[in-house]
Amino acid sequence: MTIEKKAYAKINLGLDVTGRRADGYHIVRMIMQNVDLYDTLTFSDNDTGEIALFTESDKIPSDDSNLICKVARQLQEEYNVKKGADIRLIKRIPVAAGMAGGSTDGAAAYTALNELWGLGLSKEELCRLAVKLGADIPYCILGGTALAEGIGEELTILKDMKYCPIVIAKPPIDVSTGWVYKELDSKEIESHPDIDGIRAAIEAGDIRKMCDLIGNVLEPVTASRYQEIGQLEEILEAAGAVRAFMTGSGPTVFAIFEDQDKAKEAVDKVLSSHITKEVFLSGPINPNN
Repeated sequence: MTIEKKAYAKINLGLDVTGRRADGYHIVRMIMQNVDLYDTLTFSDNDTGEIALFTESDKIPSDDSNLICKVARQLQEEYNVKKGADIRLIKRIPVAAGMAGGSTDGAAAYTALNELWGLGLSKEELCRLAVKLGADIPYCILGGTALAEGIGEELTILKDMKYCPIVIAKPPIDVSTGWVYKELDSKEIESHPDIDGIRAAIEAGDIRKMCDLIGNVLEPVTASRYQEIGQLEEILEAAGAVRAFMTGSGPTVFAIFEDQDKAKEAVDKVLSSHITKEVFLSGPINPNN
């Protein structure tokens, strides 16, 4: 039996940090949104019990340190699964980009192996398992437009975001999420985004109001160290974006457009700037539809 899954990237339409737990995890309020940029994973069962991951990407490990393999091992141990799986990954989401590329691949592993091995687990049960391996994975399992709270695992599914073109640009920089949060902790957050206002604008279908309110408390930290983030935002907004902003801990920038042709032209302008070759024309998507 073979199952193919698309693992969609996410952007943060709002990201706020409101505190820190005793165990070091940060307490967040975020608006998460899937975009039409995805990795493709193919799962085939085997009788050896082995988990074998194959990928042509030289940027990610294919051994047991990969989150996909960790998910498979967790399910085998938790439910006494004797079957194994051969897994092939075609990587399109940029690595270390702040777009949950690893988490969404892990989420695809949960949903595919649940089906492949006949475990019969609900999405809620998969989410309870997933948070043990990563706070973003439950969102990636549910997908769409969502408010994430707690450490990111408390999810409220929202009305789908209104369609609009989104340009995504990832500069050739590797940002350590740990470093970003450490720097954030060393300073006082000067401005918190209006997460409830962003939610209301999305549910009203008001893209311009949403763009007015978009905010990410991690951006000042990452952008102060990497000037490419600000440069990309300037290029994209000069090209007609309603708003350009960093997602997650960076360094990826996304830009919201109202016009498809302007979005296409913006892709060309980013490429001609030679800041990055990793530029994508995308849009919001709900994988459940």
